[in-house]
Amino acid sequence: MKLRLILPFLIVVLFSSASEAQIVAPKFGSGLRIMAQDSSFSMKIGFRFQTLFTSEYSVANDNLNTLEDRQSRVFIRRSRLKFDGYAFTPKLKYKAELALSNRDNGGGNSSTFSNAANIILDAFVEWNFFQNFSLWAGQGKMPGNRERVISSGNLQFVDRSRLNSRYTLDRDVGIMLKHHHTIGDNFIIREKIALTSGEGKNITAANVGGSAVTMQIEALPFGKFESKGDYIGSAIKRETSPKLAIAVAYDINQNAGRERGRKGSFIVNPDGDFLGHDLTNLHADLMFKYQGISIMAEYSKTEAEGGPVVINELGTVLGTYYTGTGLNLAMGYMFPSNWEIAGRWTNIQPDAEVANNETQYTFGINKYVVGHKLKVQSDVTYRAIENGEDDLFYRLQMDIHF
Repeated sequence: MKLRLILPFLIVVLFSSASEAQIVAPKFGSGLRIMAQDSSFSMKIGFRFQTLFTSEYSVANDNLNTLEDRQSRVFIRRSRLKFDGYAFTPKLKYKAELALSNRDNGGGNSSTFSNAANIILDAFVEWNFFQNFSLWAGQGKMPGNRERVISSGNLQFVDRSRLNSRYTLDRDVGIMLKHHHTIGDNFIIREKIALTSGEGKNITAANVGGSAVTMQIEALPFGKFESKGDYIGSAIKRETSPKLAIAVAYDINQNAGRERGRKGSFIVNPDGDFLGHDLTNLHADLMFKYQGISIMAEYSKTEAEGGPVVINELGTVLGTYYTGTGLNLAMGYMFPSNWEIAGRWTNIQPDAEVANNETQYTFGINKYVVGHKLKVQSDVTYRAIENGEDDLFYRLQMDIHF
């Protein structure tokens, strides 16, 4: 369906459903909720957008007194429509999320995506078929680094770190088996294993590589966080007792088709034939919260069998996988007034054939009016690039979520 038809279609659906279902909007930020009179289905509709201002400078000779080449932009960073609920039974849940802004849905200008924008972000169902076992199927985020799984509307900073942009597993299409159990009164263990295409979201062409297998185990030794706070940035809910989540994930992407596994350019020779290597990804992370304190740490490592550089029989370089390691540490304190100060340190060490090492230092100040549903965030980042020119950038963003 073309983008210009989505909103009229939704209006028709809502009005035609009014006589057969209950439609309520409990409070700001909770979305528009529809419930069938016989409770055979439910739907929550949400809309949000982020307006972002950025100002970037080159730092000549690593001297902050010499800022050059200023560039500034104001644009809609994200604009999303979200739908979730259950069908027929609460044990069969679904979610769909659409990207509406140009900045948010680009990257589809090739036959691999049928020359169409990447509008669909999430589209999956999850069936709780037996006790604590669930089967997930469709397109969505893989259980890799925690920062990626956190919604872009629930981030502690204006945007995710460099570790995420270089080593994330991102979204993919396939199936996933999920399970959880509790040891004693509070110790929670979660396990996930997924089999997916390995090439990312919205691919319409035939799979050029192999498939991917992703496994994750997560432990919450002190029990659940309030309001799923283990996957929400900042101490929006002040935990009255310490809460900790620790996770380890491992991903094997056979004959990975793209330079960053599920993202980046496809690796093909001049005739259009694919030639790639197996990629392995290791992710380890934690989230800790207590009262106004929040701490998140992530480690990622990506390796390519045979090395990161892909060369054909003529010695021509066809592509380079982004391999190496990354470390990301973030900490914030939420004052009773719902102002927050936060800092982040990110270190990226790609393999020598890939890129130069870099370190980012970020300081942020945020004001939460209605939690993450209505907020203003600002941060300033200094990026130090080994054997390269450093840069400095400032960002200011307003986020509203109905």
